[in-house]
Amino acid sequence: MTNTVKGWLLLVAAILTEVAGSLSLKGALSHPGFYALVVVGYLGAFILLAMVLRTGMALGVAYGIWGASGVALTAIGSLVVFGEPITLFMGIGIVVIIAGVLCVELGAQAAQKVKAA
Repeated sequence: MTNTVKGWLLLVAAILTEVAGSLSLKGALSHPGFYALVVVGYLGAFILLAMVLRTGMALGVAYGIWGASGVALTAIGSLVVFGEPITLFMGIGIVVIIAGVLCVELGAQAAQKVKAA
């Protein structure tokens, strides 16, 4: 497995553990046992993010995608798990986040091409 593929797989894992930690934080308000999942989720997310950076992925790309994807997925997860509404304005924000992540990734790819030339 190449470092690039490994980095992306680790980034997906970091995003999912951060989202799980965030959703568990809401669940812990009524079920305090979920605080253990909050700690494991956030600790796991940061450890995985550090592992992503060790694969050579740029910090701006990794952190930008991790943070933005976490926000969008947490909003969607809170709709599914807790029935919290997503308003039109929130939906537009999620679309803007996705567009921003795409811009960061495309910009990083363009920068790599310039650097390699």
